[in-house]
Amino acid sequence: MKLLAVITTTASQEEARRIAAEVVQRGLGACAQISEIESFYTWKGAVQQDKEYRVVIKTTAELYGVVEQAIKAMHSYELPAIYAVPLVQVYTQYAEWVEDNTKKA
Repeated sequence: MKLLAVITTTASQEEARRIAAEVVQRGLGACAQISEIESFYTWKGAVQQDKEYRVVIKTTAELYGVVEQAIKAMHSYELPAIYAVPLVQVYTQYAEWVEDNTKKA
């Protein structure tokens, strides 16, 4: 089974926590981690700089679409960043744990 790290960013720690908790409680991700970051980006023609919170969710490739929809439903941004990075080299026992702790699509 292919594993992914699904990533999004939020404006507040509370929103990041809500997304992380909901995804894990629903079995869409085995775990979610939150880190504080500083982002520079262009939005509506102007460069922006903001403190944000990155949420990284470990899940399976087959659940990506459901995870994306769950994030979109809870997200406050007009255009949230939601993307996945394939986990190519993964410690076998950890990969099994992720698979055991996510629902099957």
